[in-house]
Amino acid sequence: MQFNKLNNLFGWLVCAVACTTYLITLEPTTSFWDCGEFISSANKLQIPHPPGSPLFILMGRFFVVLFGDNPQTAAIAVNSMSAIASGFTILFLFWTITYFARKLVLPASQATPTGQQTFTILSAGVIGSLAYAFSDSFWFSAVEGEVYALSSFFTALVFWAIFKWEARANEPRADRWLVFIFFMMGLSIGVHLLNLLTIPAVLMVYYFKKYKFTRRGAFIALITGCAITVFIMKFIVQSTIRGAGQFDIFFTNEFGLPFFTGFIIFFALIGAGLLLAIRYASRRNWYRAKLALWCALFVMLGYSTYTTTLIRSNADPAVNMFSVDNPISLASYLGRESYNDWPLFYGPDFTERAPFKKAGEEYVKGEKKYETAGPKYVQDWANAPGAHFFPRIWDNNDDRNQKACYYNFTGLEEGETPTMKDNIAYFSRYQAGWMYMRYFMWNFAGRQNDLQGYGNPRDSNFISGINFVDNSLYGNQSKMPDTARESNKAYNRLFMLPLALGLVGLFFQLRRNNKDWFVNTLLFLITGIGIVIFLNQSGHQPRERDYAFVGSFYAFAVWIGLGVVGLISFTQKHIKKPAAAWATAALCFFAVPVLMAQQEWDDHDRSGKTLARDLARNYLESCPPNAILITAEDNDTYPIWYLQEVEGVRRDVRVVIATMIGNDWCIDQLRYKVNNSAPVDVLFTKEQVAGNKRGVVYFNKMQGFDPEKHYDLYESLKNTVASDDSKYTTVTEDGETYHLLPMNKFSIPVDQAKAIASGAAHNGEKIADQLLLDFSGKNYLFKHELAPLAIIAANKWERPICFASSQTASDYGLGNYVRSKGLVYQLSPVQNSEVDNETAYANVMNHFQYGNTHKSGMYLDETNRLRLNVIKMAHVQLAMSLVKAGEMEKAKKVLRRFDENVSPANMPYGFTSNRGNQHNIMSLQFLHACYLAGDLELAKKVTASLRKDLLQQMEYYRSLGEEPQSDDELARNAYQLIQGGGASLNNHQVSFANDILSSFQLLNQVSEWEKQPAAL
Repeated sequence: MQFNKLNNLFGWLVCAVACTTYLITLEPTTSFWDCGEFISSANKLQIPHPPGSPLFILMGRFFVVLFGDNPQTAAIAVNSMSAIASGFTILFLFWTITYFARKLVLPASQATPTGQQTFTILSAGVIGSLAYAFSDSFWFSAVEGEVYALSSFFTALVFWAIFKWEARANEPRADRWLVFIFFMMGLSIGVHLLNLLTIPAVLMVYYFKKYKFTRRGAFIALITGCAITVFIMKFIVQSTIRGAGQFDIFFTNEFGLPFFTGFIIFFALIGAGLLLAIRYASRRNWYRAKLALWCALFVMLGYSTYTTTLIRSNADPAVNMFSVDNPISLASYLGRESYNDWPLFYGPDFTERAPFKKAGEEYVKGEKKYETAGPKYVQDWANAPGAHFFPRIWDNNDDRNQKACYYNFTGLEEGETPTMKDNIAYFSRYQAGWMYMRYFMWNFAGRQNDLQGYGNPRDSNFISGINFVDNSLYGNQSKMPDTARESNKAYNRLFMLPLALGLVGLFFQLRRNNKDWFVNTLLFLITGIGIVIFLNQSGHQPRERDYAFVGSFYAFAVWIGLGVVGLISFTQKHIKKPAAAWATAALCFFAVPVLMAQQEWDDHDRSGKTLARDLARNYLESCPPNAILITAEDNDTYPIWYLQEVEGVRRDVRVVIATMIGNDWCIDQLRYKVNNSAPVDVLFTKEQVAGNKRGVVYFNKMQGFDPEKHYDLYESLKNTVASDDSKYTTVTEDGETYHLLPMNKFSIPVDQAKAIASGAAHNGEKIADQLLLDFSGKNYLFKHELAPLAIIAANKWERPICFASSQTASDYGLGNYVRSKGLVYQLSPVQNSEVDNETAYANVMNHFQYGNTHKSGMYLDETNRLRLNVIKMAHVQLAMSLVKAGEMEKAKKVLRRFDENVSPANMPYGFTSNRGNQHNIMSLQFLHACYLAGDLELAKKVTASLRKDLLQQMEYYRSLGEEPQSDDELARNAYQLIQGGGASLNNHQVSFANDILSSFQLLNQVSEWEKQPAAL
């Protein structure tokens, strides 16, 4: 059989293997993080968060229709799209590897490979592509409805296509491949911008093929490739939309023409200009200029998928992030202006805050024209007093304990002034080391566990699987708690074999074909360290970010394949028998892709898991009819969107996102009906909260207002904050107007009949006449705090108001006026009533679902465990409240329900966690509830699991020390350290001070309860 036929056949075979693997292991419903948002958006062609992904949404919708346009299959459809896109990524990787391998194996004078050479080339393709198929980060994205799988597909397609062009570059019309490449890049912008990072590598292939190599020429080609990347990202993606927006303002405001007139004229002019330029270049026989113009035109054509974002946003869909219904908001959407900015090459350290500067006027879409809504502000990084080149430790917020991260990874002491040396140390140790190289090694060396890593030797480090290596890096690994090692399914030992084979391929390609090596190295570095430099990640990210670097891991997988060629070449040189090549290939096959599949399968198999969907169901079913549900973050909001928008569950509930409600678009969307949810009275008019208006309201004492009196919240907001009376405003030197609140204590009158009707209270309960709020400890309210208070005040007990987290209610001063209905907390005029026993019991026992976690072999990663613990605590809170009410049997049933529906094999009660023993603390509260309810059998089960993990933790912490210590001594030293005193702990133990102390205290508490359960 001809080589090309075999190459195609084996390519499709590995594609089939990859597709089958991903389809078998994909999650059948939504996953956590952004997946619920993307599946909801794809199902109804809605608008996800900036900078959007219109092509992903369109393709997702196609798959939904392909799967029957059925709510029950929509998630499987979008997840399957990711699986199939990932499988085709493996196909193009296979063909890329065999292309490189063929050039390494065949002499320049030989056109067709021999049978032995064919075997070597195909072996390289199979082993390298399957190694990537079974790699940790890529497999994770392949089985969920997120953009990264489809983005990887476009990266693989473009990288393969440039070599198709290279092989045919001297043929007529071969440059059609180049136009195709840039069209694919344009399309990929509608998925994710990562694909554009292939441009420098593409340009280098073009240079090596078309020009005689010189160092100066290669450098110019490299700079040109980088310049084209920046040009597309900044000019085509952002500046053209900004320009179109300015045109639209001009034609709409100056000539009274309809919205989008200027937008259409702008792009019509660009299109006409490009076509005229192409015609002119053709007449002058400027072939390369014409080719470049055609490429630019097709980038724009591919990028045009964003017009669907404008069209769909104007239809006011339920998921309509940032209301991208006009060119001005589209420009902000693409520029991610709603998210925090960061300095790239010049800025200050975290010890100072960069000033803000005006960046023009903010325009919003009015009834018939664009209206100004105040100035825009951006942080002026370059003009901070301490600004310097290459600022890495720049973030002076501390909401994620960023400062501790800076101290840990630089060696800075509190109060010291950072230097350039500290910035370089942070870049090399944290950004490049911890946040990139650690992920790289996860994929090709091994992974310790799935606990999010913050820099200590226990959590989520890379490992080799070789004891003496890992012990030298992190201490005695055999002393690790079982839940952080042996029984943690993310404990993957690859023995550095994929890494070793990849390094063989890297050096083999460098020696045999340094031009191809340079191209692949460029892709590897730009999609790895290049992204690290660009992202400039601040300390302690909210989640692991390995998915951002899969392009770099893709390039390394090429070298894994070429490593097979290198090893076969070596064995053939020393062993002349043909069987040597077969044996070498077989050894590589079992040592790399087979080993990776065996190690990675159990922590990537999501088949059957429905926890994200079931968590959302528990939230929604806990809400009374027509409730307003205020959510706190991605992982409680997006699964709820999925359940409402895709499966149609509880569409009467209106979701308000606490972290986004400070945006005018989010407030405005509450004004219209969504699904079965009536409009919400937000108190303020659209004009009053447009843009940055009322972005912050300051408390300011005024004559005539008693600082000790509680003023009606609705009247106060309506008559002062919503007023433009100069009495309640102040104007700065820059001419900006700020609104003032002359009082900081408020009341919310209670309509008892409506409160009872909404389920906020029951007949016979002690119902307060008013809710009292006290903000005397605050100087101002931001819009994201003001808007929920306005909604609550204007609601006047008409609709139930619920919170996904009691902490959110406390943030609004309402912590004493909410009570649990199951998994949500309803605003209630019954003060300090923590649980509505009757309603919560009915919800937990009749509606709660647990994500199939009772089934054996279900893998729950840290995010899943955290969410399942939220459900656990709902059971604890209800059970304790029932015990307090004397309903012991009901309390037992509640606790048993959780125990029966969550297998301890999937999530033990005792489990090492990285948030100060948070998991075990929650299980201790569950244990406490068991004792209070009198369920000693269940208490014994929980005790055994907790004790086992806590004892193992203490043994591990002791093993890290240089001197033997008892548990008492270790805990005492940890306590002294936490209190700021000296302690006999080494560096490894210092990082676990809180865990040491909490483990010791938890153990003592468990033992005390076990000895005297009756005393509880």
